[in-house]
Amino acid sequence: MTVNILFAAASDMWPDYERPLIQALDRTGLDYRLSTDLSPAETDFIIYAPNSAVQDFTPYTRCKAVLNLWAGVENIVTNKTLTMPLARMVDPSLTQGMVEWVTGHVLRYHLDIDWFLARQNGKWERHVPPVAQERPVTVLGMGELGRACAETLAGLGFPVTGWSRSPKEVPGITTLHGDDGLTEALSTAEILVLLLPRTAETENILNADRLALMPRGARIVNPGRGPLIDDEALLAALDSGQIGHATLDVFRVEPLPADHPFWSHDKVTVTPHIASETRASTAAQVIAENVRRGAAGEPLLHMVDRTRGY
Repeated sequence: MTVNILFAAASDMWPDYERPLIQALDRTGLDYRLSTDLSPAETDFIIYAPNSAVQDFTPYTRCKAVLNLWAGVENIVTNKTLTMPLARMVDPSLTQGMVEWVTGHVLRYHLDIDWFLARQNGKWERHVPPVAQERPVTVLGMGELGRACAETLAGLGFPVTGWSRSPKEVPGITTLHGDDGLTEALSTAEILVLLLPRTAETENILNADRLALMPRGARIVNPGRGPLIDDEALLAALDSGQIGHATLDVFRVEPLPADHPFWSHDKVTVTPHIASETRASTAAQVIAENVRRGAAGEPLLHMVDRTRGY
């Protein structure tokens, strides 16, 4: 029987995904039809991005699963018309890109590269950074991305603490959870990496009180979600010197408005949500495997827990 697969995302995504999806689906051996134009009554799977015109899933009574193209699901998980299984994207290239971006910025802070760049003035000023073993790093969020970043940083010699809502065990990483664990994790964080999902519980998790728990002059790297940080509290902490610098890749409003204080603040580095991108070639393989699994009645990969919101 033919498996009908609807590609429901912004139209400019289709040219990037069409060929990789066909190649990946061909390798599954399935008899399939992939299209951007299928009726709800004939759709078995939806390859989806929240920027799609499809917002009401009620007519898709035959659909076995919605397969998200984005790692984040906060823009879809609250859709009450979506009652079928939902899988998020865990793309090996996305993970690799995030690891590289996070590691690069952690090393930039650790080696005080900005200090040297600001002193290219002909004066011989020596400043020797500590070795990695002397620089505690904390990663908030120990999902796929957080764990990968934490393990890479630990492999470089940093003492890494990972925090999550529920208990996790990761070899080589000090793992904490819960409110008391968060206090402890922040108290040692000379460099803090935020890789939590956006939920009601994580919004503004880094507020004024928690910023005050961190070592004075600590640096922050946020490639997770903009609303994890209270913007006003962060600006105040930067102005007071409590936080030494912040590198921010994600924001409450994107693109970040031209008049936002982050753009002009000398202790903020803005990057335009580029820490990690889903790559069509590898994402297509993840999607194809989930279509194969769904068609065979096997459990899907990377299922979303809607009670948690991710």
